Amino acid sequence: MTKQIVYLVTCMVFFASCHKESTPMIDTLCSQDDIGNYLIKWETESSITGTVKLYVSDTPDHFNMSDAALSEDIDKGVMTYITEDNLSRKYFLLSFNDKLYLPVGSSRSIAMDSIQNFRDLGGYYNTRNNRSTRWGKIFRSGDLTTVSNRDTSRLDNLKIKTIVDLRNEKEANDNPFKYGKARLIKLPVPFEDENTVEEKILKGEMRKGDVQLYMQGVYLSFVDKYSEQFAKALKLFLNKENYPILISCDLGKDRVGFLTALLLAAADVPEETIKKDYMLSNECINISHLSYLAHELNADSQEAATVLLTVNESILDLAFSQIKKEYGSIDKYLSKKMHLTDKEQQEIKEIVLH
Repeated sequence: MTKQIVYLVTCMVFFASCHKESTPMIDTLCSQDDIGNYLIKWETESSITGTVKLYVSDTPDHFNMSDAALSEDIDKGVMTYITEDNLSRKYFLLSFNDKLYLPVGSSRSIAMDSIQNFRDLGGYYNTRNNRSTRWGKIFRSGDLTTVSNRDTSRLDNLKIKTIVDLRNEKEANDNPFKYGKARLIKLPVPFEDENTVEEKILKGEMRKGDVQLYMQGVYLSFVDKYSEQFAKALKLFLNKENYPILISCDLGKDRVGFLTALLLAAADVPEETIKKDYMLSNECINISHLSYLAHELNADSQEAATVLLTVNESILDLAFSQIKKEYGSIDKYLSKKMHLTDKEQQEIKEIVLH
């Protein structure tokens, strides 16, 4: 069955009216199938009649407004942009009656043959000043130890300049990344006792609760013990020449998830949105290649393995709670522990947001 790649972004927009009617809210949804076709949907809180036009671009920052790709009645709420090309990306903008212009961005997740959990961090709204993270600038993913020719083309099209590898030294040495067209920066964050945990799960010596406690310890070590590595990673986002940046680890869910959470927090993205991005890993990681192990494991061990291979919001909550307990807020953690000055945090906002 074709895998649908979906993201949902909600924003408040102003619709011009001579009567100054109440501001409607418009939800947009962009999904892409494995062939490359896009389905764009919209839904208005209050009824708007007229025509919606779709503008398409190869880059998120420039659209040719003299050439609409498609048009449709607003009340239909959906249109399909056919490309049958899943190697390159398209970005979209909707125009309602040539008065209201709403950037849709693109699909959140990007289909890859051999790279897990590949996602774009664009389109997340900063509610303090109604800005949003830029599309096509920051990506997150699992490791690049096997990269198909098609995936190489996809990475080339994304114009990745910098790859931040958060895997530990053994992981990186045993399984080097296969994509060499970007600057590779290794900032190893150990995943302590992971091999031992995996062995114990396979032997039936660890249950679900045991693995949950282990993962809690891992995230607490991120907060304090390995904060220096995450701080170094955050500094990379201060240099415009590093973009587009790809953050990577084994499955792109834990070390990448924690760093992404800090980066989005630095950009004033709300915690609720940060947690939604974190939880998307459960939809974007395909663990079917490990299904053969399930036949060898009892029910308790299968549950334990699932905890290790997925994310749980409570684990990120624990890390956030520890940060707030020790430092008062995530902002203060960024400044005191990450040594990210107010000026640097502002610089990140100016680069990451538009």
